[in-house]
Amino acid sequence: MPVNQCGDPNNHSPNIRESIRLSALRGEVADHAVVRERLRHVYWVGGGSGAGKSTVARRLAAQHGLYLYGTDEVMADHGRRIMLEDSPFTMAFAAMDIDERWVNRSPELMLETFHWFRGEGFGLIVEDLLALPTEPPVIAEGFRLLPHLVKPLLASQTHAVWLLPTPDLRRVAFEGRRPSGTPWAFVEQTTDPDRALRNLLERDRMFTDRLVGEAERLGLHTIDVDASMTTDDVAAQVNTWFGL
Repeated sequence: MPVNQCGDPNNHSPNIRESIRLSALRGEVADHAVVRERLRHVYWVGGGSGAGKSTVARRLAAQHGLYLYGTDEVMADHGRRIMLEDSPFTMAFAAMDIDERWVNRSPELMLETFHWFRGEGFGLIVEDLLALPTEPPVIAEGFRLLPHLVKPLLASQTHAVWLLPTPDLRRVAFEGRRPSGTPWAFVEQTTDPDRALRNLLERDRMFTDRLVGEAERLGLHTIDVDASMTTDDVAAQVNTWFGL
């Protein structure tokens, strides 16, 4: 079955499928027990910016024949599908101009109000994953996979990991030349690209610190990624944890 089609349509009654669809549009997850069973073939790779989530997930997908689901790649689609009346942070973000988003606000305020960090639209990720067949297994990756949202969906704790860039790795990113291309190109469209980048990196530092505490509190597995580690090093640790 092509990967863009649903799995067995008989796995849910119409009422359950509709409940999941409506909950997803509201950013919620309906019936965790049902969804947990349906997603037992999914491996989750979350974490902070710059830790290598996408690269590691692509490598494991290629090595083991997994279907790769990148949450960054579906953000535009989710922005169109999300129910704005139930997503106040998404609505507020959409109303801002680019300087208000990245230049004029403090990193602390950016952190607290960024819609994806608040979990808005996570139900749409679940809806997408439920629409995929159970074979091949799926590896989902991205910063939107917040520990407290993923944990209720785990049939096994060994199916999820969060990659956490250490301060030295973040320092390399800050002290190096400005990143170019997606997802960084938008800072060049602001009136003060240097300040926008500083704000973004500081916001992401605080987000990573938040992930550290949340994953620890929930007993979820993390891997600290420092500047001395290669992609092979990180991929090997994730591969071992997943038991692939």
